[in-house]
Amino acid sequence: MRVVFMGTPDFSVPALKAVASAHEVVAAYTQPPRAAGRGMSERKSPVHVAAEALNIPVLHPVNFKNEDDVARFCAHHADVAVVVAYGLLLPEAMLQAPKFGCLNIHASLLPRWRGAAPINRAIMAGDAESGVAVMQMEEGLDTGPVALEQDVKIEPGMTAGELHDKLAAAGADIIGRALAALDTTGLQFTPQDVDGVTYAAKIGKNETRIDWSKPAREVHNRIRGLSPFPGAWFEIERGREKLRVRALRSTLAQGGGKPGTVLDGFTIVCGEGAVKLVEVQRAGAKAMSAEEFLRGFQEKPKALS
Repeated sequence: MRVVFMGTPDFSVPALKAVASAHEVVAAYTQPPRAAGRGMSERKSPVHVAAEALNIPVLHPVNFKNEDDVARFCAHHADVAVVVAYGLLLPEAMLQAPKFGCLNIHASLLPRWRGAAPINRAIMAGDAESGVAVMQMEEGLDTGPVALEQDVKIEPGMTAGELHDKLAAAGADIIGRALAALDTTGLQFTPQDVDGVTYAAKIGKNETRIDWSKPAREVHNRIRGLSPFPGAWFEIERGREKLRVRALRSTLAQGGGKPGTVLDGFTIVCGEGAVKLVEVQRAGAKAMSAEEFLRGFQEKPKALS
């Protein structure tokens, strides 16, 4: 089939490769190159880089308010568009242009965790499973009918980064099956259940600082749900300086006292129970074990803030 692919981050790349291996991808749409890194040089998105390696024409409009960009999309005469974490809203004219419409790979089991940050929110909420869904896109936010879903278990201690990689691989598998069915027997779509709808809002900056007064399980889930990015952080004093540190990995532990108190082995007292920090990262430094981090202190720290 003739396919238009639309995606931007690393999460989208396995799906792009899967689609390109079996169908003709006539164009890849992605976010424009943006300044990044210390030199602030323009950096292409992961999908942009992958599409060029596959000799797929790349387009990166800023938005679709320009009628020429909409007309150009329609002129591809695609059988279907596959959309995976693209980052731009599609007007109705584009949703209707491909023969079979636009299919979206969403990183949750809909209708749970519609929205921008389903991977982070699932772990932060302590969910035991997640998954990917292939949905027919419509103008509502992740409200369209679902054709296929694939469950992925959230293992104890799993971080958002680890779940991201599992869901990206599952997304590549499920879109391959969806397009194969679309090209032969067709896909059957089921409206989403009206019950159980939750929204995965974008992670706000005010959510990333660790609140040690919260129960240990909530703190632990926040750490792994924000790891490795954007990272749940805390501050710690070392002599006269105050360091900002990201907690990347933790385990539940035993301990009591004032929230934020540092016990043996970098165990931190929470509002209920405690967490043990396993892996941390200072700003501008590499990730390291908690033991390696603590070796940089002449005296064991007493409390975090």
